Amino acid sequence: MNFVECHEEPIHIPGYVQSFGYLIGIDAESHSITFFSKNIEDIFNIESLEQLFGKKLMDFPEVFGSIISSDIFKSLANFTRRDNETFFDKIFIGKEQYHLSAFRNKGNIFLEFEKVLVNPHKQISNKYDNFYIVENEQEIWDQLLNILSKIVNYDRMMIYKFMMDGSGKVIAEKNNDNLESYLGLHYPESDIPIQARELYLKKRKRIFSNVYAETVPLLSKTLENIDLTYSTSRGMSPIHGQYIKNSGASSSFSVSIIIDDYLWGLVTCQNAEPKHIDLEDRVQAGIFTALASNAFSSFKAKNELNYRLQLNEDALRLKAEFLKYDSLLESLTENKTEIRNFLDADGLAVVAEEQTITDGSTPDTATIEKITKWAHENIEDHIYLSRSFLKDHGKELGLDEKAAGVVIYFMERNKNNILIWFRREFDEHINWAGNPEKKVEVVNDHGEEKMMVSPRTSFKIFTEDIKGNSRRWNSRNILALQAVRDLILEALHKDYNTIKRLNDELKKVNEELDSFSYTISHDLGTPLTVMKLNAQMLLKTLIDESEKSRNKINSIIEEIDNMAEMMHDVLQLSRAKHSEIQLERLETAQTIEKICENAKITFGTPTSEVIIKECPAVLADKTMLHQVFLNIINNAIKYSSKQDKPVVKIEGNAKGDMVIYRISDNGIGIPVENKHKMFKIFNRMDNAKKFKGNGVGLSIVHRIMKRIGGNVDYESSTEGTSFILTFKKP
Repeated sequence: MNFVECHEEPIHIPGYVQSFGYLIGIDAESHSITFFSKNIEDIFNIESLEQLFGKKLMDFPEVFGSIISSDIFKSLANFTRRDNETFFDKIFIGKEQYHLSAFRNKGNIFLEFEKVLVNPHKQISNKYDNFYIVENEQEIWDQLLNILSKIVNYDRMMIYKFMMDGSGKVIAEKNNDNLESYLGLHYPESDIPIQARELYLKKRKRIFSNVYAETVPLLSKTLENIDLTYSTSRGMSPIHGQYIKNSGASSSFSVSIIIDDYLWGLVTCQNAEPKHIDLEDRVQAGIFTALASNAFSSFKAKNELNYRLQLNEDALRLKAEFLKYDSLLESLTENKTEIRNFLDADGLAVVAEEQTITDGSTPDTATIEKITKWAHENIEDHIYLSRSFLKDHGKELGLDEKAAGVVIYFMERNKNNILIWFRREFDEHINWAGNPEKKVEVVNDHGEEKMMVSPRTSFKIFTEDIKGNSRRWNSRNILALQAVRDLILEALHKDYNTIKRLNDELKKVNEELDSFSYTISHDLGTPLTVMKLNAQMLLKTLIDESEKSRNKINSIIEEIDNMAEMMHDVLQLSRAKHSEIQLERLETAQTIEKICENAKITFGTPTSEVIIKECPAVLADKTMLHQVFLNIINNAIKYSSKQDKPVVKIEGNAKGDMVIYRISDNGIGIPVENKHKMFKIFNRMDNAKKFKGNGVGLSIVHRIMKRIGGNVDYESSTEGTSFILTFKKP
């Protein structure tokens, strides 16, 4: 008898599918039939399943005619160029309509079928945009559950968040009282083992319609293990099936919550009775979950941005106070309360120059000396953090509740100069959904007896009291510690070059904001593309729906496009500052002419008169020069497009060792009161609201011109605007 740990169970190759699904697998190269679920004989008129092996679907036109004539199958090579990318269609098999899904994985093409179900109670919400105007993250998840209840409506719908230690917690719930509430309960890491979390990251929507239904075996003569990772109807693990039964449910549906390519959590839905959700409804649930995930990511990013800006201000203010004093000890002593508060600590000990200075709630001096000695003997790095210091070393060092958590920073190890921040013991109670301790029992896995970790039979609240820990030290505390570290380094080395270098390090907080925008623009591109493709697919399926429903989906697609455009511009802005440049002599005439022609097409103004005069060569980077002229000329043509006779004039002149270009239009002009925000990102002029844009273009121009040693300025009146670009002469 084998013993199988939860994380060792091969749940991606169960060898069977759920009864609602029908599966045919064909070789990706030859298109010959390689495997299939036994139940395909229930919907296709097949004399003998054995005759299918090694043949092609087209060898049985009377049986598989509806598949062969489908749009997906006609262009199968195009639809399966990339692995694990799923496409959908609808076909009739007999008199019944079925969803057809197709994807490629490990040399095989999977064709999955499931019956189309009509959901008369479904309501397409128009509140998707409300995700982005919430005031706290809890609102995002509560709103998501309210929206999903109108689409899938399970008895118990939860937002399950993965914690730092791998365990999970239900942080939001919508319950109709058919099943007990799990809100606020914790679940051990073993409930969703590693390989299950990996599958949730790959296959983001997962349904188990009926945990009591018989599974359907897969038949194959050539493949022993068929990878069903991306299969919609993949059969469930017997352990997971028993887990759902023990929770009082008969079916479940989940959607992964992905934040920055990380499995942040799950939307987990359970129903007392067996319940199957139509594929379109599951897709729509995935779209709204992706919208909520992006809104949450945006909300957190905005808060992080605000925190970093505030931290920068606080660090500069503390620096001004810190450098007033002649010695490090004096600087630390006079600013000890501010330094303690920087890390949101309960106490601070400054050990320097053979003295111990304390602030707030700290252990006595003798205990601090023991901690200092322990740190020298056991810590190799300059920084050490622990929230379980009391639990781990309490007896050894004679600690009390004042030293449950510590941050230790070696300012100068050889001189025994140390800072120690303290946090008091945190009275922590965790309510688990049942006893989290593992139990082992014998499980029958399709005729084979195995010893496995048994799922809990009870989800009754089990309260665990945890002693010896403090509140967690988070990423913000670490950033604050780095800011304090930089201040101390500057105080230790007051010569000019060192001060300059450390000032540059403080300025990195501002530079990180640019890097942050680059990361957000880049990392959100993929989920936006997925959202758009899903929304477009959903739109195609709403053939019989009302025009109102189609308009709502179209509005989702339009908002996605707007966000993608804004992120593209932010990315360009970041590249304008961080990308490598190569200055060379560049001719401009051809570039300017092409940009003008394209701009008239883009803004639908073929009658715009563009006058191009002298275009002398300039010293610039080729890519960046194109960006400069593209933004300025596009603005000129766009903002003059609503005039009766739009005119744009472009002329360059050499003056000394510079080349000056003037690009003028007879457009709306720039109000004097807006001058202060002309080149700031996301700032648009008050009179430009009726024109499409996001206020990034001029920021890109300003940044590029500074990088290539030039300048940008402007002159404006009610009769139009002239932008003045100053380049170095080659």
